Amino acid sequence: MTVEGPRVFGSRISAKAAVCGVFVAANFMAIMDTTIVNVALPAIGRDFGVDASGLSSVNVGYLVALAVFIPLSGWLGRRFGTRRTALTALLLFTLASGLCATAGSLEALTGYRVLQGVGGGLLAPVGMTMMLRAFPVAERLRAQRYVMLPTAVAPALGPVLGGWLVDTASWHWVFLVNLPVGVLALLFGLVTLPDFPGPGADRFDVPGFLLAGAGLAAVLYALTAAPDRGWTSADTVAPLAAGVTFLAVVTLWELRTRHPMIDLRVARDQLFRTTQLVLLPTGAAFMGVLYLYPQFLQTDLGYDALHSGLATFPEALGMLTASQVVPRLHERTGPRRLMVAGGAGAVVVIVLLALLTAAPHPLALYPALYLLGTSVGLLFASAQNAAFVTVPPSRTADATTLLNMQRQTAGAFGVALAGTLVASLAPPAGTDGDDTYPYRIAFLTLAALCLCAALLALRVSDRRVRDAYRAAAPDPRPAGSARPGPAAGS
Repeated sequence: MTVEGPRVFGSRISAKAAVCGVFVAANFMAIMDTTIVNVALPAIGRDFGVDASGLSSVNVGYLVALAVFIPLSGWLGRRFGTRRTALTALLLFTLASGLCATAGSLEALTGYRVLQGVGGGLLAPVGMTMMLRAFPVAERLRAQRYVMLPTAVAPALGPVLGGWLVDTASWHWVFLVNLPVGVLALLFGLVTLPDFPGPGADRFDVPGFLLAGAGLAAVLYALTAAPDRGWTSADTVAPLAAGVTFLAVVTLWELRTRHPMIDLRVARDQLFRTTQLVLLPTGAAFMGVLYLYPQFLQTDLGYDALHSGLATFPEALGMLTASQVVPRLHERTGPRRLMVAGGAGAVVVIVLLALLTAAPHPLALYPALYLLGTSVGLLFASAQNAAFVTVPPSRTADATTLLNMQRQTAGAFGVALAGTLVASLAPPAGTDGDDTYPYRIAFLTLAALCLCAALLALRVSDRRVRDAYRAAAPDPRPAGSARPGPAAGS
């Protein structure tokens, strides 16, 4: 059944165009927010008279709220409808962005960031659910060209835009920049966005919500704190152990309760499960490189924040290139070959970056980042499409919730791993040790994660993807004509 959008200025806006417009704008803001704020933290600390160690609450509050509300997103979409949930999340995120810009104290800013995290935690899973329902299986690769836009550009644009805004205006603008995008997306969504009714919501699963939210929040908090406080400190070990325990308990609970908040049986789908295992080390390696590479440029090569951000931007162009190439190659090669090629390409490029730390040259660094973005883009686009082709529509909300929980955990782990390796291997202050050695080891470790992803991608079944496409393809025969039977002797 095709969902039509309303008429705007005499023209009918399709559901696909409406969902794409709102999802891309909302996801762009949410993803960029994770990198743009980091650039502004020193200026925020100077304004509020707080040192660097006291500013962690700005990001931790956002991260914890994000973690708590990602698991809730699927149930809210089923209970109140995807349209209402998505627009409410977009309103919360936009409103909180404006409030953050007006904050007069660190406590107020932290509180507003929590509200922003609530909106951010709901935006991506609900938006992805709407995309999967708006686009039939056969058209989802074409939609990847738009879906990949925020994933590709937002993380790289955040430091560039944030550095420029802080240098030319003030830290308040890293939040104000969300307002025009959010308001326009909200107005567009109010007029054009259709609803995609799901199977309906069962009774609210209070234990599942508390366990999943607390578990994911504790794990993400521990991973965020680990590079600064150490993996053996109580501030890391206690929340990490508690978070893993909560997530183990919620897994048992959700598989046994009659009304689970997240139906984990979706993970029994072999194709969905395998692609998630591929995306986990890839996401960790990718976010680790995006964290490590600008830091290396600033500490060892003397780049400022703006120019290190510009040097990272070729990665976004590479991912955009991949998003255009994958739909053309998918039918001929299948997702498995593209995923293996993307993972192997990322291994080669990250190893090259490790070698370049000893003798860096801009003419090699810029193409390397472009090739990294292209390689990771090949893997991401192919894996995300393959992940959902065999997931029934009634379970898309559960699948997108799990995907976003995995994405947040993978990114936090990659950054924590890279930061820990650099901090622990750095030569003591005042010595003549090799300052590039820690970066070299960190890059090689991240390359090993990509190698794991490439090997796991070998388990993806091209046949299952092709069968799902054939089953979902519209019947070209005229209505009422009989499907031909098997040929004689077959």
